[in-house]
Amino acid sequence: MRPGVRSLFFVLSLGLATACQGNRDQLLADLQSPRPEIRAQAVQALAKQGNADDLVLFTRAAKDMASIVRGEAAEALGGSQDPRVVDLLGELLEDPDESVQGRAAMALSKIKNDKAKAYLTLQYSRRARNTRQIIVQALKSANVPGAMAEAVAAESKAIWDRNLTTLNEGSLPERVGAAEELGKSGRPEAVNRLLPLVRDSQVVLAAAAVRGLGDAGDRRAVSAIAPLLDESFPQLREASITALSKLQDTTAVARLQAVALEKSVVSSLAIDSLASMPRGPETDAALCTISLEGALAESLVAGRTMRSRGGCPLEPIAERLSRPASIDSGLQAVAGLGPAAQPMLSRVLPVLTSADASQRMLALEAVTAIGDPAAGPAVQKLYEQELKALEPLRQDWVPSPLPQVYAPGFDPSAPQDGKEPRNAKTAQLFDRVRSLNAQRARDAGQVQVQPRVPSELYDEVEPQRLEPLAAVLRALGAVKAPGALDVLKQHAGDPSLPLRSAALIGLARLGPEGVEAAKGGMFESERELQKALALALAEQGEAGQAALVSLLPQFSSEKLVLLDALSRFGAPASASPALQEVVRGGGAEAVLAAHILGKLQAKDAVDTLIKALEDPSSVARRELLLALGEIGDSRAAEGVARNLYHDQPEVRAAAAVALQRMGTSAQAEALDALKSDYYRRVREAASAALTKGGTATEGAR
Repeated sequence: MRPGVRSLFFVLSLGLATACQGNRDQLLADLQSPRPEIRAQAVQALAKQGNADDLVLFTRAAKDMASIVRGEAAEALGGSQDPRVVDLLGELLEDPDESVQGRAAMALSKIKNDKAKAYLTLQYSRRARNTRQIIVQALKSANVPGAMAEAVAAESKAIWDRNLTTLNEGSLPERVGAAEELGKSGRPEAVNRLLPLVRDSQVVLAAAAVRGLGDAGDRRAVSAIAPLLDESFPQLREASITALSKLQDTTAVARLQAVALEKSVVSSLAIDSLASMPRGPETDAALCTISLEGALAESLVAGRTMRSRGGCPLEPIAERLSRPASIDSGLQAVAGLGPAAQPMLSRVLPVLTSADASQRMLALEAVTAIGDPAAGPAVQKLYEQELKALEPLRQDWVPSPLPQVYAPGFDPSAPQDGKEPRNAKTAQLFDRVRSLNAQRARDAGQVQVQPRVPSELYDEVEPQRLEPLAAVLRALGAVKAPGALDVLKQHAGDPSLPLRSAALIGLARLGPEGVEAAKGGMFESERELQKALALALAEQGEAGQAALVSLLPQFSSEKLVLLDALSRFGAPASASPALQEVVRGGGAEAVLAAHILGKLQAKDAVDTLIKALEDPSSVARRELLLALGEIGDSRAAEGVARNLYHDQPEVRAAAAVALQRMGTSAQAEALDALKSDYYRRVREAASAALTKGGTATEGAR
């Protein structure tokens, strides 16, 4: 090289080195910047330079107050591939910020040693969905075979070991929780450990063991649980009934029937358990027996259950109705069976004239349940009798209308003696707040529920004395008696809540015109009236259900009443847009709205449900997944599959159920990994999703 060229090269090299040094000095200065984004950029730029001496700078940045800086530090530490940073990255994997957790997981994948892998598998069980998914990706990047299966197996083992240790060594409350959690695993070893505990001297632990055995799903436990129904401890008996219901073994039907007939505090639970059992001659016979011999509340539930199954043999009912001593039991059976017991109407109608008031009421309930117009004249006659009997008791002792404004000198908010009242400013402030809230509701198309202002004063009449007339009003609507519409409209404005409620329910049963007249009652302030009327409207089919749907946008805080009724009795297909709006609003209402959309198989709601699923704070995640599964649109498969990584087992199970119903093979690897999940219902749902024609009923519960 010629001397001149050599000199020029030396000068250029020296200038470049000086520039680099100057750039590095600036980066070091930027690490002290008060702006987090500047510090983060400095860490990123220094990492690209690959200077081993900068490891201490990245270590310091990993403790930065800003998550954006800690995230860059995690990447820089991983890029160094220095085994000494594994512990620090393990700490960052527990960072409060989820994005830092994910970057720390990927950084650990670059340090391919057993310690880094151990951190990843350990933290899988402790992190939320997004980080769990990234951890699996990190394990794959680290060339770990069966990455998710290994992480799931490690999580399963950790949960099992923790619960087993707690059961053996924990305090009583801890042992109770551990017993239930062991049962949820469904492992044969869990059943073996819980069976001896069902006879433990500490009732709370024995009850927990019974609940755990119910979740385990092993029918070997039935023979140990069924005798506990004879115990005197309500908590233990309640746990036993719940467990038998989950185990679905019909060998316990006879014992459950005995509990249902004993008229105790757990009898209603026994009825529910029998109703949930697989249908067969034993369960049907038990329910029919209870409808005749049980307490009134249990009898009605049993009868309504059998109503949907075609009813019960009518000969025993006819025999009871023919004997004065047993007529009550026959009437309550008819009231439960409703239309399925229509042939008994001719035997029930004469009882409407009985001198026994309780028998008349039972007969009226039976007639209402049957709903045959042939009973109209008898019900009309009873209405006239009850109205006449109540007339003296409800005499209007102030015949003129009540004033709607204060008389001069009686308004507490008006000035007195030329002075402002002490509470005038407070009253004005509250009036302004109420006015603004009302205006906001009107702008949103909502109607505020207002308390009723009495327009008349009556002598006080005990509510129990009004119940016979209220029952007659409900019956008038049920049998669609001639003139019932006008009569019920008159009583729909009655000052008495029982009568007003009964009239509105009666109107709901009179077809579209009655539904239109009744739906205004949903704006009453009494919650019980709202609930009863919503159920009556929904029970009437499309007309009543459409009325409830039309009210949804107008309700701001009471949507749950409407949605609960629609969830029980169904909703028309036209409800989809209104229900989607509820889902977008989130909250507890979205749970029921998503459930109804799933039952409707509303394909137009798929995009709305998928978007709602992206909300990490959604309380309706499980229902959103199941709804998407019911609809079966494969477009949702990717969003649903992400929830196979969720930290809550019920969500993982619901995701697997949804994929099975969609018939898609998306995320087969993740589903296969979940076959070793700790929780039985997740394992069963994942197996069903991988097996054509399989079922995932348990996972959907």
